[in-house]
Amino acid sequence: MDERATAIGAPAEGRAREAPLITLDGVEKIYRTGRVEYRALRGVDLEIEGGEMVAVVGPSGSGKSTILNLITGIDRPTEGSVTVDGRRLEELSEEELAVWRGRNVGIVFQFFQLLPTLSALENAVLPLDFARRGAKRERFETGRRNLELVGLGDKTDNLPSELSGGEQQRVAIARALAAEPKLVVGDEPTGNLDTVTAAEMFELFGRLNAEGKTVLFVTHDRELAGRAHRVVEIRDGLVVGG
Repeated sequence: MDERATAIGAPAEGRAREAPLITLDGVEKIYRTGRVEYRALRGVDLEIEGGEMVAVVGPSGSGKSTILNLITGIDRPTEGSVTVDGRRLEELSEEELAVWRGRNVGIVFQFFQLLPTLSALENAVLPLDFARRGAKRERFETGRRNLELVGLGDKTDNLPSELSGGEQQRVAIARALAAEPKLVVGDEPTGNLDTVTAAEMFELFGRLNAEGKTVLFVTHDRELAGRAHRVVEIRDGLVVGG
């Protein structure tokens, strides 16, 4: 048998390799303010398989958050393509992107972004309320189930101000899980937490990943990044490792 064919051909089982869940192909991103241009990404090629847990690291201004914004459809590439689960995101309208994002991506932010006048349960069902998915009773059942999953089944009626920082981040994760997304993305999700609570958050991400979700997060903490299956390093708008 041709050795080269064996090296690059189909797996031994005879099945073709599945396409990556996420593919960035020659992605550039330029931000413009008046006559000033800032080149955040300089031709990024990146593939992330379904079911991976990937940490994105690099110095401030390296392009980490820009990559996350492109993968979640919050931003668009200046050049190149971003494909997630078979969809070319740059080809979708803003309305189509909003619908796609609501169904496929759960986003966890550094500063929680909970609505202060709503209970933990009401915050956890917000994505379903916005999408008007299912009856109200079904939405609240989903919210309760997700709060149980993150260890807050006894805090459903508490306001954010009555919760610790770690508990608020758990509510944010429950909210991110509302639509049962394939992809959970965190932009410095532990940056506002103490070391012990941050470690607990990553244990939770690990559990979600073990249940089949693809988890992608940006972090400055190399030790926590090391808990991921894979670490992608960004420097000066380029992937330099991982």
